[in-house]
Amino acid sequence: MRTHLCGRLRAADEGQRVRVCGWVARRREHGEHLAFVDLRDRSGLLQCVVDGQVDARPEWVVQVEGTVRRRPPGTENPALATGEVELGDCVLTVLNRAEPPAFPVDDRAEVDETTRLRLRYVDLRRPRLQRNLRVRAAMVGAIRRAMDEQGFCEVETPMLWTPTPEGAREFAVPSRLQPGRFYVLPQSPQIAKQLLMVGGLDRYYQIAKCFRDEDLRADRQFEFTQLDVELSFCEPADVHAAVSRAVLDALAAADRVLGELTAGSYHPPTTSLTSMTWREAMDRYGTDKPDLRLPGELVDLAAALAGTEVRALQGPCVRGLVQRGGATLGRGRLDALVEQAKAAGAPGLAWFRVQEADGRVVLDSPLARFLDPDRHEALAKAAGAAPGDLLLVVAGEWRACVEPLGQLRVTLGRAALDDDSRRLCWVTEFPLFDGVDDEGRPAAAHHPFTMPHPEDLDRLETEPASVRSLAYDLVLNGWELGSGSIRVHREDIQRRIFALLGIGPEEAEARFGFLLAAFRTGAPPHGGFAVGIDRLVALAVGEETIREVVAFPKTQSGADPLTGAPKPLGPRQLRELGLPPTLGSSSPGSGG
Repeated sequence: MRTHLCGRLRAADEGQRVRVCGWVARRREHGEHLAFVDLRDRSGLLQCVVDGQVDARPEWVVQVEGTVRRRPPGTENPALATGEVELGDCVLTVLNRAEPPAFPVDDRAEVDETTRLRLRYVDLRRPRLQRNLRVRAAMVGAIRRAMDEQGFCEVETPMLWTPTPEGAREFAVPSRLQPGRFYVLPQSPQIAKQLLMVGGLDRYYQIAKCFRDEDLRADRQFEFTQLDVELSFCEPADVHAAVSRAVLDALAAADRVLGELTAGSYHPPTTSLTSMTWREAMDRYGTDKPDLRLPGELVDLAAALAGTEVRALQGPCVRGLVQRGGATLGRGRLDALVEQAKAAGAPGLAWFRVQEADGRVVLDSPLARFLDPDRHEALAKAAGAAPGDLLLVVAGEWRACVEPLGQLRVTLGRAALDDDSRRLCWVTEFPLFDGVDDEGRPAAAHHPFTMPHPEDLDRLETEPASVRSLAYDLVLNGWELGSGSIRVHREDIQRRIFALLGIGPEEAEARFGFLLAAFRTGAPPHGGFAVGIDRLVALAVGEETIREVVAFPKTQSGADPLTGAPKPLGPRQLRELGLPPTLGSSSPGSGG
């Protein structure tokens, strides 16, 4: 039906007789004897010139046969990849008529999201989503090539799995053949890929679909896709190297596609990669997901404020944050920062406008009068603050200091951010446990299959809160792309961790006996990682929500406006699954 794609024709094709197919994007008539039709397909737009009137409306599906020719001088369109050429002497054939679209199929109009999702097949024709999904496909292709070239084997793991203690709520699937029993949709292929390592696969990867029944956000859907990786006989650095290669190759592929789609006007951002420990990230940035594009780091002010009688500046930990040029902030804005800090867990927030008077640094603040003049200058110097800056200080327990200041750093920094670089960062050595549960037992920070740091293993039972893990995250511009760890591969260590989590020997055997048995057959040291592909693509194309890089997403309430899901099941289906009929409905179309 067609010989070429609309967006691929160039001046080098001049004189060729071609056939193209697509949707009518726009039609412009010049009197009764000439019409211009902008034809759109997945590759882009092409201007077609038709002698006479045209019976074709926007979104009609047509075939056009014509001759490629250069546009007349002065009529070129540099915004289009095909802007130098047009199709002349055209014969247009209507393949299918269409109702007027419910909203413009371009990116110039804002459309209610529910309407877009209800008519997703129309929404998908818009340039923005066409671009995003093509970038996504290129990135996934680059990931597969990178993993293949590094000796990884792609293996599919089951979608019907057994419940696992990974923290998130799971989707349950009732068994028809075994009434009253359930599968779950996997939160991740975690245990399966560990068993592949026991089975000698050595290097595994998968573009895996995963499911979590959690509240939806901009960066979270019920179902999501991840690059899942596991390798044997490795240390953290080996995992980092393999995953970094795949992620960097994927970003490079995104840049290539974006360059092609914008006719060369796209300028790829710079990309950098660094690493730091979890403790270093918290000390410097107040978060384990640092956005390294933002200016400023947290500073230790304990020495500069030692001996002060100001209670708001006393505590086992005293940290500060400098906002360059922030001395111009008004009292209302400063009060809002104080409330934000308190909401984040800070006991309070002290602020100081840094000024200069008579050649000396002075601080303007309700607390300034309680500090002697020498302390003014010493505090500003310790913080690295200059006249015109704003100094924010929190005193208290360590976490109650660094985390609120980390949030303020993001609030203040992103408001004036003018940096499109990609700052990747590996964050390593997370705590093995994160607080305690309702019964006073340690709670796993990642999952219970994470290997404790060898240097801390002897404190596992006596000081669990101080034990580091061989866990690591990859962060991009403040977004967590994914998490991973070196895994427990010894039965004795796994049972010790289960015991700390309140999983006794009998429960461990009932739930994870197959994994413990596998360890006894000779499990190699192994580790892995999972990269959230939805988040990675969203960051590559500059979207703020992953719904814009997923073909058929759910709304924030978990609904699918396109299909009407979730829907009730009918009595017959409920009966076959051994479920109470009160769960369903006998209304038409419900499966009864």
